[in-house]
Amino acid sequence: MVLALLVLVPEGMMLVTGVKSPAMAVLSESMEPAIKKGDMVFVHNMSNEPFREGEVVLFKVDGFEHPIVHRVIKVYEHRDTGEIRILTKGDNNSVDDRFLYASGQLWLQPHDIIGRVACYLPYAGWPSVFISEAYKVCKHALYSG
Repeated sequence: MVLALLVLVPEGMMLVTGVKSPAMAVLSESMEPAIKKGDMVFVHNMSNEPFREGEVVLFKVDGFEHPIVHRVIKVYEHRDTGEIRILTKGDNNSVDDRFLYASGQLWLQPHDIIGRVACYLPYAGWPSVFISEAYKVCKHALYSG
């Protein structure tokens, strides 16, 4: 029964939210003070809703192992083509995220966004943070020596 719950609960959450990984631990301080390192964010996918400045999204960037949780600071719709462009920034960062995007990429597009943060649970992600940081230490030790 426990095994069934471990399989069915994540699958059910995926069906409800429309996101492959609907819960994720925040691994950095980039969104403080709003969302802190170690908080657990819960993500949903409202793909038919327009993106809005101020909302917090989860997006994937080539070269980064984990998705990034940052705030939308600018939404631009090209007048002629209707193409949507999105610019993000961590609340605790002094500059926008263009330095994080793929080489030559100045904006995110809707397909780069995994989902929108619906809510968060303070401190619930700390076990994941500890595991992630321990993995980095072990990986560094294996490859440097």
